[in-house]
Amino acid sequence: MATRTALNNIDLDTVEMTLDIMKYVINRITTTDPFLGEIQSEEELFNLVGETITEEGIGGEIALDKWKNILSKACTTIDHPRHLAFVPAAPSRAAVLFDLVVSASCIHGAYWLEGAGGIFAENQAMKWLVSLTGLPKGAFGVFTSGGTAANLSAIVTAREAWRSNKLENQTKKGMILTSVGAHSSIKAMAKVTDAEVILVETEEQMTQQELEQKWAELPSEIKERIFAVVATGGTTNAGIIDDLKGVAKFCQDKKLWFHVDAAYGGGALAADSVRHLFNGIEEADSITIDPHKWLFSPYDCGAVIYKKPELAREAHAQHASYLKIFDDPRAQGFNPSDYQIQLTRRVRGLPLWYSLAMHGTQVYKNAIERGIELAQIAAKKIEQRENLELVREPGLSCVLFRRKGWSAEEYKLWTYENIRKNFAFVTPTQWQSNGKTESVARFCFINPDTTESDIDKILDSME
Repeated sequence: MATRTALNNIDLDTVEMTLDIMKYVINRITTTDPFLGEIQSEEELFNLVGETITEEGIGGEIALDKWKNILSKACTTIDHPRHLAFVPAAPSRAAVLFDLVVSASCIHGAYWLEGAGGIFAENQAMKWLVSLTGLPKGAFGVFTSGGTAANLSAIVTAREAWRSNKLENQTKKGMILTSVGAHSSIKAMAKVTDAEVILVETEEQMTQQELEQKWAELPSEIKERIFAVVATGGTTNAGIIDDLKGVAKFCQDKKLWFHVDAAYGGGALAADSVRHLFNGIEEADSITIDPHKWLFSPYDCGAVIYKKPELAREAHAQHASYLKIFDDPRAQGFNPSDYQIQLTRRVRGLPLWYSLAMHGTQVYKNAIERGIELAQIAAKKIEQRENLELVREPGLSCVLFRRKGWSAEEYKLWTYENIRKNFAFVTPTQWQSNGKTESVARFCFINPDTTESDIDKILDSME
């Protein structure tokens, strides 16, 4: 008679562990004013926690207690309403709960044969995402681990399409055109694909005119190696949207792949108030959007969308003897692994699907509009204070502003003091204008539960 290993025993301890973990989860998702988090060194944490991985194990109750009371408190609460740094996240409670279902269901989401039900549901959410872009019929995408993986998948697809167009391109080192304001992952992923990056020197909106000017400066042998232009649909630093219509025209004229990195800003495609700013995105060959940013999904959930998914399949589909079964007609369906760099993947689009199915898309639109509205409210409050001034007009939900007279070190001290008080997580950034780089303060509003009072209190802390 077969026996279970200790890993999978179903006993009283397992039941109690399940109940304890569910209590923790329920408490976490029902807390409206969570602990912000505190910074602790590795040495400090070890002194508090000790060695947790032992030959005999320390037991689930003790391990959970160390997590609840020590380790979790040394992590920043990203969905805290006064976390306005970087690009925060604010997953809906429905999405967080369904993430538990995804883990408990143990679905391998690479192939239809194994994960048909989960992939079907993911694709329902993907259809809505694709509809926001305005891409033509036939366009589709796949959920990835985040914007970096999505950008890499798109760059690989673009490079392979370029190489297949001309035999001589097979041995050339490709190049990508983008702007200084593009996300750091573009440059990093270019290294992964052994491509080089040419930068248009602007942190403001990249325009067709600037691209034309940069193109005119390049020798013909360089032009022949350029296979893609990456525009940004909402820069991380300031929420700036490139001249997508102009970039699309440039790419069409030069026969270049047009990729839009809208990892942060892509959620705003659902907002009627700013949708016109994205005009031209419907001409893109590929688009990155991160649902774990402005579409209220838990980490990690990115997405890459292709105008012609078959090109992605040609670039990414893996072939091996043990994978032959997936070619059988009875196993046919949408295989997410064929369209991005990962083979093994969880069905990470399911929490988004469940939250959308539960709430409806209008609730999402309203929540995104609230982030844009909060940025406008913050800008007005900043303008009303003598010691503060806007660096530029808000871009989507990003606000850059300066505290008059502050040095870079004073911004940092202000950041750490607010964290120490368990009050707010707001960090400075660097902004370049007229050849000068300065430290400035930055808000990024994602969480619709952030209040005007939160904004007032943070600004008060700069007095």
